Amino acid sequence: MSKKPLAFRMRPNRLEDVIGQQHLVGEGKIIHRMVKANHVSSMILYGPPGTGKTTIATAIAKSTHTAFRQLNAVVNNKKDMEIVAQEAKMSGKVILLLDEVHRLDKAKQDFLLPYLENGMITLIGATTSNPYHAINPAIRSRCQIFELKPLTPKEIKIALLRSLEDEQNGLGHEHVEMTEEGLEHFATACNGDVRSALGALELAVLSTDPGKEGKIIVDLAIAEECLQKKYLTHDKNGDAHYDVLSAFQKSIRGSDVNAALHYLGRLIEAGDLISINRRLIVIAYEDIGLANPQAAPRTLAAIESAERLGFPEARIPLANAVIELCLSPKSNSAYKALDAALSEIRKGQTGEIPAHLKDAHYKGAEKLGRGVNYLYPHDYESGWVKQQYLPNRIKNHKYYEPKKTGKFEQALAQIYEKINQHK
Repeated sequence: MSKKPLAFRMRPNRLEDVIGQQHLVGEGKIIHRMVKANHVSSMILYGPPGTGKTTIATAIAKSTHTAFRQLNAVVNNKKDMEIVAQEAKMSGKVILLLDEVHRLDKAKQDFLLPYLENGMITLIGATTSNPYHAINPAIRSRCQIFELKPLTPKEIKIALLRSLEDEQNGLGHEHVEMTEEGLEHFATACNGDVRSALGALELAVLSTDPGKEGKIIVDLAIAEECLQKKYLTHDKNGDAHYDVLSAFQKSIRGSDVNAALHYLGRLIEAGDLISINRRLIVIAYEDIGLANPQAAPRTLAAIESAERLGFPEARIPLANAVIELCLSPKSNSAYKALDAALSEIRKGQTGEIPAHLKDAHYKGAEKLGRGVNYLYPHDYESGWVKQQYLPNRIKNHKYYEPKKTGKFEQALAQIYEKINQHK
């Protein structure tokens, strides 16, 4: 048997055999049309590990009968790229798959650009990082960007069953019998990473002794051993990390307890207590705000408890905080009011501070009219007196628009409306 991994051996040679990514390689879709027209332009393939970036690049090269070379932007140096460029000059065209293209340094980039411009090298860059954040604009502007999605369990099953049936490149000669539960575990627990699923299947087959009938039985227990825990695509510095944090906050904002707990679980599995805590504090003030002001100090108390406890116990106070924030009334009125004020200030909407509000603690201030006729609210029974505070230019501007989603802000709104009526 070949020593190359099963995922490598099962890599399709034709675009039609690629599993998944049908929005790109399916009949009539953009990459399929490129290959059919034999006019492949440079592109960036962006997506999680094991979603078919290298597979698609290889299939494109073999479908168009073009010379194909594979390099890594970190490992390979400029001299390696010079060899590819020389081959491109001799053959007329080379497809270069460049892994970790977001790590391409300026020297390598400057060398490649002329070859991309004249079409001698067709670049297929592969990256798990968002190209709009991570890739130099000079390269990005010369490439089309295509996002690859994690494969569905149904697609993973197709890849697994195909490898079990293929006697030449797969495991068809091994007489493997897989239970439905084992197949289901491989298909779902790999989280859309077909390479991970195929690697676990190969380990299961090669490490399991055949029974009396010469069959290798791969059941749920073996599948769980070989793919020990759910593979979580979560790099604390990567794009997926911010996607999970975004989904976490939006689920709390949308009052979906179950979704919020799911994303909290993913962040806990990634061991990222710092990001969880920071995001919960933001949520308490941004999304709950004046609708339930006590949620913020209770959230802070939960965070301090979580920090003292550490994982795994930290999950307990975090769960309490998340559920309360989900089911609290919501209001973003406070920070929206400030943002409205900031927006006007940045547009030059300011004006001179009224003289009666200016600093009057120094000698001679009264001669300048500073602080004169200022009415001290505490001198009045209600603690309020009608008086102008905003500059004349914007004296009637309003920034705060109360939301009556919670009892506390309803009370604030009544006071606010009463004051505005007397202005």
